[in-house]
Amino acid sequence: MNKDKTVLVGLSGGVDSSVAAYILQQEGYNVVGVTMAIWDGKKLPASSGGKHACYGPDEAEEIREAREIAEILKIPYEIFDCSGEYKKAVLDYFRNEYFAGRTPNPCIQCNQHIKFGLLPAMAEKQGFTYDFFATGHYARVEQDALTGRYLLKKGVDQKKDQTYFIYRLTQQQLAKAMLPIGIYTKTKIKEIAKEAGLPVYDKEESQDFYSGNYKDLLEKEASPGNIVHTSGKVLGAHQGIWNYTIGQRKGMGIAWSEPLYVIRIEKETNTVVVGSREETFNTSFLVNDLNWIGLEGLKSPMEVSIKIRSAQKGKDALIEPYDEGVVKAIFFHPNDSITPGQSAVFYEGDVVLGGGIIKNVMT
Repeated sequence: MNKDKTVLVGLSGGVDSSVAAYILQQEGYNVVGVTMAIWDGKKLPASSGGKHACYGPDEAEEIREAREIAEILKIPYEIFDCSGEYKKAVLDYFRNEYFAGRTPNPCIQCNQHIKFGLLPAMAEKQGFTYDFFATGHYARVEQDALTGRYLLKKGVDQKKDQTYFIYRLTQQQLAKAMLPIGIYTKTKIKEIAKEAGLPVYDKEESQDFYSGNYKDLLEKEASPGNIVHTSGKVLGAHQGIWNYTIGQRKGMGIAWSEPLYVIRIEKETNTVVVGSREETFNTSFLVNDLNWIGLEGLKSPMEVSIKIRSAQKGKDALIEPYDEGVVKAIFFHPNDSITPGQSAVFYEGDVVLGGGIIKNVMT
């Protein structure tokens, strides 16, 4: 019976995690609310802020709201200070990737190492015994009856699906994961929250991982270099390659006869290469740092759907073994702005087969 099972629910103070806790409580589970405190009190420029985010000075308000939800549901609630590990696993990674000329995805890093990793581990260390760990992600977890592997599947609400952000979860993490809102639409979740008397039913959603300009977090002195056209012509100067990402069009301060886009970033020469819109399109790229979910590993070429950005629809492609721990991906039709450092997630229908980090584009 569910009453004999305890579920830790990661409460963020938002409607999704609040309803996740409510649903599990209604199903008879013993629910315990836990929140990760990650804000380190960093002093920000006066111009920063203004948008709701996971990491930022409004964390105290988020915690207050999460505590209020726990009180309404009459469930135990604890806060765990994860700020030290968050700095190492997320913020340092974020800086290092930009300085290397790549574009990071801190939310994916946080979910793997902090939210589904450190947070439940800290709770267990503090004496909380639990059977499952739940969050308010729009995704589903099922166990394959034939292979025994735990599968990560897209949420029913395709517009809100968040499998891209949690594709790095391991089999051990998925075995204990519960994602109760994955079978609902966002509209339904808001309705459930309102009917349950949860005051966050109309709360604004988090828009990013950080509430200010990401440059605030880099704390890097200027490192001037050239902005060069693909023809070889120097068009201007930049103050640091970390200010650019593949596909960027605005904010470069250069003039040309047609709109220019960042085509690639060359750390070795401290150069930003720009070109036409057409030059942002490619078909082949390499993916490393792989995590497999629906498969134990890739043994032979396979047709899949690939997402290289969270908001992008999956595009038909072929993946094939390339080298030890590396997969070659080939889109059937050119895709724009394939960005080193970002994640490529492989799907078969609604099932996440796995994914990894884009290493480089093959030209």
